[in-house]
Amino acid sequence: MKLPEIDTNGLIDFLVKLLNTPSPTGFTDRAIALCETELAALPGVSLTRTNKGALVAALPGESEQDWRALTAHVDTLGAMVKEIKANGRLKMSKLGGYAWNTVEGEGVTVFLQNGSTLRGSILLSKASSHVHGGDVNKTERSDEVMEVRLDAKSASAEDTAALGVSVGDFVAFDPRVEVTNGFVRSRHLDDKACVACMIYAAKALAEAGLMPHTTTVLHVSNYEEVGHGAAAGIPPQVTELISVDMAAVGDGQESDEFHATLCVKDSGGPYHYGLNQRMRQLAEDYEIPFKVDIYPYYGSDGEAFWRAGGDVAVSLIGPGVDASHNYERTHTEALVATTQWCMAYLLN
Repeated sequence: MKLPEIDTNGLIDFLVKLLNTPSPTGFTDRAIALCETELAALPGVSLTRTNKGALVAALPGESEQDWRALTAHVDTLGAMVKEIKANGRLKMSKLGGYAWNTVEGEGVTVFLQNGSTLRGSILLSKASSHVHGGDVNKTERSDEVMEVRLDAKSASAEDTAALGVSVGDFVAFDPRVEVTNGFVRSRHLDDKACVACMIYAAKALAEAGLMPHTTTVLHVSNYEEVGHGAAAGIPPQVTELISVDMAAVGDGQESDEFHATLCVKDSGGPYHYGLNQRMRQLAEDYEIPFKVDIYPYYGSDGEAFWRAGGDVAVSLIGPGVDASHNYERTHTEALVATTQWCMAYLLN
């Protein structure tokens, strides 16, 4: 069985644009607007935003019974300003789950209340080995010892406040996107890679003049990294939900950067057996390369909807991503496979 051609170059271009659009959890309007613009060209699409800012795109299908949905999240790891320190530097409060060593040395943008921005870097408070010697290696990275050094003249809390910085300002990490030899490496492939796959699956069907099997919702979530992204916004007519999220690559895992993966169980327990079996069969019918995996330290928007009382079957697929919640990497082959899998589901 053959699926429509995917505009792979368009997929990668959109992904790069999305990765370069800052969207830490709670500060996602720009990324949501970018997705909204991309989806607006689809024939017959109905676009709405939920009260908490998620994007809901309803695609007309051949049937209006037993609606389906796919969800992927555009919010990313990041931080907020917790405190302006006496030395003018910033203490942070994390957005999402990550280890401080994975962002140490990263460039950041601080978004101020007045609409302007400041650049800076995340550093250990005693960062210089020439000053602090072996303590630099021995210091455990924690909230108390990590700070943002602003690229501005400031030597006191008063100086920094005068720049317009205040508690609650959002701190976005530089993605450092690079596309090379078929690989895409960047922060925040979790889950912008899957947002791109989901959208470009719908675009490929539309360009081929095809419609989904039934009315289907594409839900772009914006609070997944803090656990409640798709808890709201899935219409009540939906009976099945595919969570499209990255597959974690590492020791003891089946997933790799060149395949899509079906996650059958994670920290919230097993996903829906019947829908999982259908997804396996679709991948086999359309010769989509895939793996099957279990992630013990992972949760998804599908589970968020279940915990909110959503009475739907849930399955989870996504491209293999190396070094998740760190400086991540995937390959175009995994992105294409995931996009094909989304298309197969939309059509059948």
